Amino acid sequence: MRSRSEVLETAVLGLLNESPLHGYELRKRLNLVLGSFRAFSYGTLYPALKALVLRGLIATTETDPLPPPPRRTKAGIPGRTPKPKPLGRRRVVYELTTEGKEYLQTVLASAGPAAWEDDNFDVRFALFAQTDAETRLRVLEGRRSRLTERLETFRQAAAHPRSRLDEYALELQRFGLERVEREVHWLDSLISTERGRAAAQNRPPQQEQTKKERG
Repeated sequence: MRSRSEVLETAVLGLLNESPLHGYELRKRLNLVLGSFRAFSYGTLYPALKALVLRGLIATTETDPLPPPPRRTKAGIPGRTPKPKPLGRRRVVYELTTEGKEYLQTVLASAGPAAWEDDNFDVRFALFAQTDAETRLRVLEGRRSRLTERLETFRQAAAHPRSRLDEYALELQRFGLERVEREVHWLDSLISTERGRAAAQNRPPQQEQTKKERG
């Protein structure tokens, strides 16, 4: 199982692979795209960014702050020049280095058990657009296998309770079972779609044309 810091690292590199971002924008993207990262704060994100910079996976540049919006002038004291409003702090923009892109591709090409865990799967799925088709399918199938095992555990616990559960504990158990069942059905649909795309890409052109003519 990968640590939460490693999962955050993958998420940051994946987002920066799409475009350079400054810290505030990056945190907003993490919260928007990866809901499971809502608990991460600035105190967690910025040490992770610093570590990635030290490893040469990302680089930083500074940009000039945006000028303040124009203020309505008021009648001042004759002979006195209004004091200009100071500009804000320079913004630090983070971007992926060549080494960072190579490292990210290595991570996204992996499809072992670590890619199927709850937090890491969410991140990997969010970055599926940057992942090759074969790896996507392996990750989805692995996740489905893991959840099928979990589903069987839920069903056995429901059928043979070790102790008498109150109504709230039973509801929680039922909720967990239904949630896993829904995700398994969702994964079945995704796997079917990925396999269909792979079959279409591997179909000979002549066979594809014949199929269209029959349709």
